[in-house]
Amino acid sequence: MKTFGVKSAPITMEVFSDYQCPACRGFFENTLRYMINDYVASGKVYLVHRDFPLPMHPYSMDAARWANAAGRIGRFEAVDAALFDNQDKWTKDGSMEQYIAAVLGQADLKRVQKLVQGCLTQTVALKPVAQTNPSCELDAFIAQDQALGKQVPVNSTPTIVITYKGQRYPPMSGMFTWPIMKQYLDSLMAQ
Repeated sequence: MKTFGVKSAPITMEVFSDYQCPACRGFFENTLRYMINDYVASGKVYLVHRDFPLPMHPYSMDAARWANAAGRIGRFEAVDAALFDNQDKWTKDGSMEQYIAAVLGQADLKRVQKLVQGCLTQTVALKPVAQTNPSCELDAFIAQDQALGKQVPVNSTPTIVITYKGQRYPPMSGMFTWPIMKQYLDSLMAQ
């Protein structure tokens, strides 16, 4: 649903991320995008996105809802990129739908809108509340990712958990450029 690549890849990388987090955007733009085009495309890495919206980011929960809805119809990759690529625009007021619409066709947009209907945060005095909504089916997936993140534990975003040949390595947090990440992945695969 929120994955890139083939599950049989030798390396599985889970990334706990928040769509409103500037470091997460930097990691997506400067590392993950290159890795997806290279190591994921060549079957070396299976990338799993995990939602970890932080309470200090008022629109991150809604962004995660849009991404999860897109994932339900097989369009996660496009919406994931649109949210990070336009982060500096939609984080001002939460108006992310236009950027999502730009990457989805009309039919897919309608399907995603139907899935997020009733889920999106209602702003109270222009202050959105980033919390789960028990009546929103999408929130169960986000809560599941958050529960996994608490077990890691995720103390900041992005947090990366890598598994290679059945061995889970200690979590890494922060920004890693593609050359550094590539070197690390290559050293794992050389073992």
